[in-house]
Amino acid sequence: MEAFAAYSHALAALVIFTLITLALSPFSALAKQKAGLAPGATPREDYAEKAYRLNRAYLNGCETLPVFLTVTLVAILAGAAPFWVNLLASLALAARVIMIFIHLQGIGKPHSGPRSVFYVVGWACMAGLAILALVAVF
Repeated sequence: MEAFAAYSHALAALVIFTLITLALSPFSALAKQKAGLAPGATPREDYAEKAYRLNRAYLNGCETLPVFLTVTLVAILAGAAPFWVNLLASLALAARVIMIFIHLQGIGKPHSGPRSVFYVVGWACMAGLAILALVAVF
């Protein structure tokens, strides 16, 4: 697997992102159970409720992981510049971790707060990975 050694940070970011999303799943389920909700139910949409924030953090990971995985793997397979792929993937992961922390702590407002800023940072990193991938394939 020496062909992918140059992308070790990006590959690690994919695995860590996946592990974080997997870890959030049982915590979300336990919080919903504690709130008396049936499996698969959605907590009341109230940012003040920890079960809601935990469920949203988990679902945000589920929604974002396919995009992150796709743009990162295509950039790697297309041979995009390893420095930029590693940097953008690592920054996307860092933004996600910070966003989850902010989300779980209930810091800021539900909209346009610090969580939104880190969402946009992660989104921009993934858009950058997509552009790197497209440039590399053409």
